[in-house]
Amino acid sequence: MDKRPESMKRIDNAELALAFIDEQIAAIREQVGDKKVLLALSGGVDSSVVAALLIKAIGKNLVCVHVNHGLLRKGEPEQVIEVFRNQMDANLVYVDAVDRFLDKLAGVTDPETKRKIIGAEFIRVFEEEARKLSDIEFLAQGTIYPDILESKGVKAHHNVGGLPEDLKFKLVEPVKLLFKDEVRVVGKALGLPDNMVFRQPFPGPGLGVRCTGAITRDRLEAVRESDAILREEFAKNGLAGKVWQYFTVIPDLKSVGVSYEGERTFGYPVIIRAVNTVDAMTATVEEVPYSLLNKITDRIVKEVEGVNRVLFDLTPKPTGTIEWE
Repeated sequence: MDKRPESMKRIDNAELALAFIDEQIAAIREQVGDKKVLLALSGGVDSSVVAALLIKAIGKNLVCVHVNHGLLRKGEPEQVIEVFRNQMDANLVYVDAVDRFLDKLAGVTDPETKRKIIGAEFIRVFEEEARKLSDIEFLAQGTIYPDILESKGVKAHHNVGGLPEDLKFKLVEPVKLLFKDEVRVVGKALGLPDNMVFRQPFPGPGLGVRCTGAITRDRLEAVRESDAILREEFAKNGLAGKVWQYFTVIPDLKSVGVSYEGERTFGYPVIIRAVNTVDAMTATVEEVPYSLLNKITDRIVKEVEGVNRVLFDLTPKPTGTIEWE
């Protein structure tokens, strides 16, 4: 239920978004003054909109930290660097922590243990970067209104809630009274690219929960490449804005196959998941045209190394969850 101040209008057009941006720039400057602000910039909708707002308000006094843990989708770290460092001239710290995360995850099969390792390691990396910086007094977060309603203001999937208390950051949360659709409208008004503003829901552990069982580098790369093919073909065929969430999964199993040259193979299957939902409590499966599934299958088995089968998950929720782990 919407319990925001009654005077607050829903932000559903560019004019209201621009007015909101002006209000928040003034509020941020009043709160922060000439002090520095730290932000964990994942490249997701919420943190990206907060980053763009703060860049407009305080420029280089915002320090963005982007941690690449190796579990992001294809091209996402590069997009963060291009949009924020190259286009917006942000003070961006890029941390390549791929080996660090994947080494910690080696051999771990339990989904919850994987999630805890990823979350805890993110906090440690972010803490290390924070301690390298001086004069940081504020921590910006992409908290939105549903977070306040559901978790009393703790933005758990950004993992900053576990930072040590001695850092004593004061919070800056400029979009905390907005719903997700409003955040997207503001993002558009700020000039962020559509593929960032309208990005699909993406789990906090990233591709780590789509490379089921123990994460291996070959399967992780295969799920990243197959996911990119799926997203490209859905965009070409008008499904990108129609389907709520779509992605690929690669389980930890192999089957016998045969190559186009007639040689025996022993490869992984790629599973395609495409669902629609209103509240994520239930979900229906998108009826993807068979001709498109054939095209996607052909591309995946030809272009993704180590894969010899493509499957389509027909299970609604219930009984299947949207993600596999």
